[in-house]
Amino acid sequence: MAKPDDHEDTARCEHISRLLARISDKWTLLVVRVLGQGPRRFNALRREVGEISQKVLASTLRELEQNGFVSRTVTPVNPPQVEYALTELGREFLMPVQALAEWVVENSPRMDVARDAYLKRRADG
Repeated sequence: MAKPDDHEDTARCEHISRLLARISDKWTLLVVRVLGQGPRRFNALRREVGEISQKVLASTLRELEQNGFVSRTVTPVNPPQVEYALTELGREFLMPVQALAEWVVENSPRMDVARDAYLKRRADG
């Protein structure tokens, strides 16, 4: 029989899972890192992020704006200029994003060793 807390724990895990799905894909993390250096226009952001399609970048920016991480400012000139910047929430999110990026860089050699050992075991076994 389930304890009363089990339902609450399950609901909390589902809530956390949904929220993490919104913020944890690689493009979101890369866009937030670039915008952490300052506001960017779309094409500048696309160049700095790397191999991201225009469609994926637009979708990522919409999601970030929808969730309160990014602001979008349109300057009414011809053609209109659009600039994206981190909001206060986005700047707060930048801290764990940067920490994760640093962890990945520091530990990538260890992950490479583990991956190579795993592949060797698979090939030998």
